Amino acid sequence: MAVTTRLLLAIILFSAFLLSAANAIREYQGQQDQGGTRLLDVSPSDQIESEGGFTELWDENEEQFQCAGVAPLRLVIHCNSLSLPKFHPMPRLTFQSQTFQAGQEPREERGHGRGGDQHQKVHPGAAHWCYNDGEEELVAVAVYDLNHRSNQLDQNFRTFYLAGGVQESESQRAQTGLRKQSTQKFQNIFRAFDTELFAEAFDIPTEIVKKMQEEQTERQQWWEEIIGNGLEENICTMKIRTNIETQRRADIFSRQAGKVNHVGRQKLSILEYIDMSASEGTIYPNALMSPLWTLTGHSVVYVERGDAQVQAVDHTGQQVMNDKVNQGEMFVAPQYFPAMIKAGENGFEFVVFRTSSQPMNNQLAGYTSVIRAMPVEVLTNAYQISPNEAQRLKINRGGESLLLSPQRRSS
Repeated sequence: MAVTTRLLLAIILFSAFLLSAANAIREYQGQQDQGGTRLLDVSPSDQIESEGGFTELWDENEEQFQCAGVAPLRLVIHCNSLSLPKFHPMPRLTFQSQTFQAGQEPREERGHGRGGDQHQKVHPGAAHWCYNDGEEELVAVAVYDLNHRSNQLDQNFRTFYLAGGVQESESQRAQTGLRKQSTQKFQNIFRAFDTELFAEAFDIPTEIVKKMQEEQTERQQWWEEIIGNGLEENICTMKIRTNIETQRRADIFSRQAGKVNHVGRQKLSILEYIDMSASEGTIYPNALMSPLWTLTGHSVVYVERGDAQVQAVDHTGQQVMNDKVNQGEMFVAPQYFPAMIKAGENGFEFVVFRTSSQPMNNQLAGYTSVIRAMPVEVLTNAYQISPNEAQRLKINRGGESLLLSPQRRSS
């Protein structure tokens, strides 16, 4: 009887395991099935106002962002304002295009100087804040990797504020939809604790605790002296930021087509930990980026200036994107989806956030392309063209790679 019971229990457990595994596989396949994904150039869908600035949010439930497993936002901090302390359960890669650096390196704690385009990396769980003591607004675009191994909650974007938070009226508490979801993500975690208990934990008066529980996302205030950001000094000995414009030369440069700078784990070791990387590039008017696909991770592209025509294709041979993208918009290029970019009349300046610390791609046109590496015989048979046409297909771009100069097509 005992043996029968144990056998029956084993069968039940095994059946439950198979059912669970089947559901997990279906869920995984559903998440991975991106064949029907329509890629769009999108602007922020919501804005959270506060005294010291505002936060613009892209809808993380957009199909392309869910496909890439990311949540993007844009933060604007007014002069003499503070973005309050917070932490996230997933890593964040931030691009700052308008900055005024102040005391962020130990050797420059009292120094002030204007910085170029910066990339900041914040690893999951690290409390961080940002203070703008400059004479202009600080604009930062951030992408959060919801799929990172450090995030074992779910694929919902979360912010744990250690101060401030969004003020909610009675009408806001009753509302539904995206706006309510956005405000719920910017709440002070201290406000839910019992005031008396919290005061006892800190051994402070309850009046101080009540001030800690007040809500306001960003604040305007002036600090007479800034003495470092505290993050590199107290949490992590690794370098967490780099000025992408301080490099003597671009990683990829073309006099006729543009330039691209990459920041990966070789240049910034913390990127290996958060498994993300970034690039900043400029494509000159009417020049192109070679059609390519990425082998490692998704790419989230933010348009810093100018405009471009972007096309992308999925594995079914269907066009999933054919749109003009403009300044301030964002789109996703999923892993393995071939895509190409042609800059408009005003050129195209962009930032790419990647969900891999060591990005790799395969280009279709240019000196380092897969087409150039194929034998002429393969091309003639694959495309039913003459050997001379195959040779032109291979070498007509000469030494150009990734960035391609404008060309007038010949018949």
